[in-house]
Amino acid sequence: MYAHLGWMLLKQNPKRIGRTDITDLNSDILIRIQHKYYGIVVIVMGFLVPAAIAGLFWDDWRGGFYYAGICRLVIVHHATFCVNSLAHWLGDQPFDDRHSPRDHIFTAFVTLGEGYHNYHHSYPSDYRNAIQWWQYDPTKWLIIACYQLGLASGLKKFSSNEIQKGMLQQQQKKLDQWRAKLDWGIPLDRLPVMEFEEFEEQSKTRPLILVAGVVHDVGAFIKEHPGGVALISSGIGKDMTAAFNGGNIPILFLIEETAINMNRCLRPFKRRTQSPQHNASRHHPRRHGSRGLEIPLDQTATRRNGQRPRRRP
Repeated sequence: MYAHLGWMLLKQNPKRIGRTDITDLNSDILIRIQHKYYGIVVIVMGFLVPAAIAGLFWDDWRGGFYYAGICRLVIVHHATFCVNSLAHWLGDQPFDDRHSPRDHIFTAFVTLGEGYHNYHHSYPSDYRNAIQWWQYDPTKWLIIACYQLGLASGLKKFSSNEIQKGMLQQQQKKLDQWRAKLDWGIPLDRLPVMEFEEFEEQSKTRPLILVAGVVHDVGAFIKEHPGGVALISSGIGKDMTAAFNGGNIPILFLIEETAINMNRCLRPFKRRTQSPQHNASRHHPRRHGSRGLEIPLDQTATRRNGQRPRRRP
């Protein structure tokens, strides 16, 4: 209620009143005349003229005074007040959420286009409230029409690049807030460390698999694996990094991102050293073909990305 109407009726704290340069308004003779004779203008244009039009044209002086005068002013003023109340309460904040202004189409209809208030506060010198052509902003359309007719000039617009950066930053902030609410499992730097031999030993009694140096306990997931129990059971006690990243098991590759997210919540340990098989592959290449080309074992997996392994003489 204070934001809607109370701030005009109650004395405000002078330390919280905003200041701005109005020299351009003071230099306009029409605005100076309106300000000087404001009381007379309100009575004549707000009440007497509407009553006179209705009375002279269809003999309804009372209806002109009440409906075209009083009721119109009440509706227009409350619609204007909604810019300070409704536009700071209803809607989204696609550009900046450090303050309360919001964008909503309902407020735009109530206030004749002023409902895209978050944009207005983020880019206050822009003549537009709504930047999309389909958004309801009749004031913007009127200004554009006046500009086309030569009745307005020097329209100010913020750079599209800067506007998009603001939108992207706000979307990233919302994504970060969303991410913080989700369970991503124990961070790697907080996991206990085990040797590969210990991993192999514990795998005899626990359904553990090794993926990219991280041990995962798949006991709660093994029966729900889309590839079947047998497929994931075959990897217990083994380094399944290549298979998990595609390898020769396409079904794992197709659901790789989903599996990565799920596995984050299944990891109880991380490995201190690389598996003996992986270490051996770096120092003991295998012979391939009749020409005696040597291809390190850990490079054969690069074929899934469309790359050819390097030949070593």
